[in-house]
Amino acid sequence: MCLILFAHQVNNQYPLVVAANRDEFHQRPTDASHFWLEHPQVLAGRDRQAGGSWMGVNRSGHFAAVTNSRDPEQTKAAERSRGELVLGYLQGDLSAQQYLDQLSLRAGAYAGFNLLLGDREDLWYVSNSGPSSEQSPRRLTPGIYGLSNASLDTPWPKVQRGKQVMAELLQHPLDHSALATAVDSRQLASKNQLDLQAMNTEMDQLLSAQFIVGDTYGTRATTTCWQTSAGKFHWKERSFDARGDLIEVVEKEV
Repeated sequence: MCLILFAHQVNNQYPLVVAANRDEFHQRPTDASHFWLEHPQVLAGRDRQAGGSWMGVNRSGHFAAVTNSRDPEQTKAAERSRGELVLGYLQGDLSAQQYLDQLSLRAGAYAGFNLLLGDREDLWYVSNSGPSSEQSPRRLTPGIYGLSNASLDTPWPKVQRGKQVMAELLQHPLDHSALATAVDSRQLASKNQLDLQAMNTEMDQLLSAQFIVGDTYGTRATTTCWQTSAGKFHWKERSFDARGDLIEVVEKEV
């Protein structure tokens, strides 16, 4: 149950501002974000189990992030890992639109995903699940958005809170610590809030916090970044253990 809050072309000085959590099983082997030896233009974390990434940027001013699309009825194993969607875009030189044109031919090979791709001109969203309207690439208009494991801007409590905090933060100079507060709440949603979204299982409530703490599954990393009008990224990733305690910090400019 990952979470991405982002502001697209809301601030002329910073055309993209992002705060995101990666939630995953604690036993899944992972490398914190770094410049990849085989792809030195790419700054991203690495999923050592499947080989891809969940979010990253490159030296050409490109941004990519993926979340799983929640579909309890999907039981068939996918042919390909969703993490390669991020890496495939960042290691190449295609524009976001060109990459999405190619992806349309193989989107069905992946389990349900939500994908964000940006270059210096545009930011795009596409999904391979949910309503058919979501499965056509969409160039996003300026605004503040939230994405978890349903369609873009689905009004889950954690998404709604994050968008409100992001809007407030953009009224002030950007700061990584402040930006992380858009995704750091450990408060669970109320039963009434979850009922409104037809989320009424015990697991739904456990995963309703923005920052998830659990013995086997939880928030593994929080990443905050922004892109300047010159196309440069300021990036900070904090990694956490199963108790939700900070264990590693990576800060880079790209």
